[in-house]
Amino acid sequence: MENALRHKLLDDPQEWASFSLPEKAQPGCWSSSVVFEGMHCAACAITLEDALRAVPGVESVQISGASHRGRIVWSPDRTLPSEWMQSVEHLGYKAIPANDAHAHERRRLEARRMLWRLAVAALCMMQVMMYATPAYVSEPGDITPEMLHLLRWASWVLSLPVVFFSCTPFFRSAWRDLLQRQVSMDLPVALGMAVTFVVSSLGTFEPQGPFGAEVYFDSLTMFVFFLLMGRWLELRLRDRTAGALEAVLNRLPGSVRKRLPDGQWEVLSIRRLGVGDVIEVLPGEALAGDGLVVAGQTQVDEALLTGESRPLSRQPGDRVIAGSHNLSGTIEVRIEQVGASTRYAQIVALMEGASVSKPSMALLVDRWVRPFLVAVLLASLAAAMYGWSSGPAHALMVAVAVLIVTCPCALSLATPAAMLASAGALARSGVLVRRLEALQNLAAVDTVIFDKTGTLTRDAFEVSEIHTRAGVSGAQALQWASSLARHSLHPVSRALWSQARSRAQALGQWPELEALVSQDVSEVSGSGVQGVLRLAGQPDRALRLGSAVFCAAPAFGGHRLQVSLADAAGWMATFELVEEVRPEAAQVVAQLKRLGLQVRILSGDAQSAVDPIAQMVGITEGQGACSPQDKLQAVQTLQVQGHRVLMVGDGLNDGPVLAGADVSFALGQAVPLAQSKADFVLMGSQLDVLVPTFLRSRQTLHIVKQNLMWAAVYNAACIPLAMLGYLPAWAAGLGMALSSLLVVLNALRLAKALVPGTLKV
Repeated sequence: MENALRHKLLDDPQEWASFSLPEKAQPGCWSSSVVFEGMHCAACAITLEDALRAVPGVESVQISGASHRGRIVWSPDRTLPSEWMQSVEHLGYKAIPANDAHAHERRRLEARRMLWRLAVAALCMMQVMMYATPAYVSEPGDITPEMLHLLRWASWVLSLPVVFFSCTPFFRSAWRDLLQRQVSMDLPVALGMAVTFVVSSLGTFEPQGPFGAEVYFDSLTMFVFFLLMGRWLELRLRDRTAGALEAVLNRLPGSVRKRLPDGQWEVLSIRRLGVGDVIEVLPGEALAGDGLVVAGQTQVDEALLTGESRPLSRQPGDRVIAGSHNLSGTIEVRIEQVGASTRYAQIVALMEGASVSKPSMALLVDRWVRPFLVAVLLASLAAAMYGWSSGPAHALMVAVAVLIVTCPCALSLATPAAMLASAGALARSGVLVRRLEALQNLAAVDTVIFDKTGTLTRDAFEVSEIHTRAGVSGAQALQWASSLARHSLHPVSRALWSQARSRAQALGQWPELEALVSQDVSEVSGSGVQGVLRLAGQPDRALRLGSAVFCAAPAFGGHRLQVSLADAAGWMATFELVEEVRPEAAQVVAQLKRLGLQVRILSGDAQSAVDPIAQMVGITEGQGACSPQDKLQAVQTLQVQGHRVLMVGDGLNDGPVLAGADVSFALGQAVPLAQSKADFVLMGSQLDVLVPTFLRSRQTLHIVKQNLMWAAVYNAACIPLAMLGYLPAWAAGLGMALSSLLVVLNALRLAKALVPGTLKV
């Protein structure tokens, strides 16, 4: 009943935005982020993907066995969330929206149940070992047969809580696999547990039977304890590696205080908040949307959203972003973006997308998981048949050891655990990873190409001179240009808006500047921005702001950056801006060269503007006057020559080349994240994390190879020992648990935050 009600609520289109986003690549479809309960391995992920793809209307599915998260793209014309969620619940799993308010509580309860099962297994194991010890250390005749039989009975009784409580997750998963004719990693483990308990019970009740009087309750309780200990630690470590994503999710408030036309304040749900509303934000509260401060002064914490660890001052006219925290003063904010349009929503979408993406190494392992598990079952059966003649009980215990020791948990965790740990550490350092595959590709890069404006130079330009046509004043041109610039995140646009705002506040003309409204604003990649300016009592005026070619502007001498403004009558004004090289740029370039990388510049600015910047940062190869297509062709030429290219740009007019490079970085302050084609986004727009990110990718690949090597060596060494009967069941369980734990612990070395300015891995 509860599930049916929950599904009915999720089928309401008004609820979709809470856990889904419109899929830009497939118009009309939605992309939903979901957490799956009940899955434990890569085989579970494959089973879920197959079940979801079988639902009509589900276009694509990505599920990560390491993060237990999934991304489902579906068409509302053919299916609803309840339908594809029920398709996995029929298999015994549970699909929950990733931003579910109770997800953390459910995860906490799951960890508590796991801890109780572990505690019961530990207590019973110690008691069973105490009862089993006399049989191992006593000499023949020291203990009467009746006493031995009593000790076996006591061990059987103590094994019951282990089998019927501690082993429940394994048996439930195995039963689900049998019903669905699937194979997961829990199936061989559950078979091993069941066979061991049955053989030992027969030895207790029918000591003269075909399986003899030997019992293995000590082995059973020990390997159950070891397996549960390994799984519990994996659960804790997985939550730790996913901590960055959890820290960003669910940061928005549930309700806001909106100002009514009569000046009163009304408390309403965040879902009823709209563009243009003015809300009040008290100290300690989170911002509900992107907007402009209209009253009050405060400091905000944007650390998890921009990578900026210091509190930032905000006053009237400054922008604030959803998900950031108000620290000190009460402010009033006019909302400009809500829901999926906010920067916060785009960050969450990027992180969730990365958490379910699969690098090529992981895909290769996943492809072989099921065949490997089938081979494990066949090898176990062969071992039992081969040793049956020497004793059925011994043969079955050899089969159990093979089932347990060959479970490929470590192999399936080797790649995603390391990648997710790195992605989490990068996110905490202000570097968002769009695709985990990029971490693998970054390690192989040999050429780095920088854009100039807003990348090697600061995005805080200053207007040094304004050229205008006759009849147009510089102040008027700046105000009109700012009406377009305020709609763009390009560094030049931000500089014009900032300059206009500062002048208006100093002259007491802020209301007049606020009254200037441009509509139908659009950005032309590589050229500029255009829109229609609405003026009270005057005809609408179509404006263009951008390059000289875009605005048909005359040429002005000098080496400064120039941006022009034009209307229907032609050129109106040209603004000369002074740009400043980022203080960390030269050091970053020098570090990249020390790592053996080639470094170049590709810029849309004139060659005369590129040369001095290249000289200042230590780059010898700089090419100017490049259109977006010129940049892409230059990268493709290098790729044809065998180079692996990394492109670093501002993400706006660099879209084609960012998408075409082998790996790409975009500076997050200047890029609409939903439109970015970059693999990485530098949220704080600081280049000094570039080198540590590059080194972290190399370290990640190194640890992935270590994990894969360890998993392969472990299986190669232990499988023959188990098949020959030299590896008891308890040792097999210990080996399986330790192998998985070692892989996760090794990956956890990557969870440390980046340290900019160092070349040590």
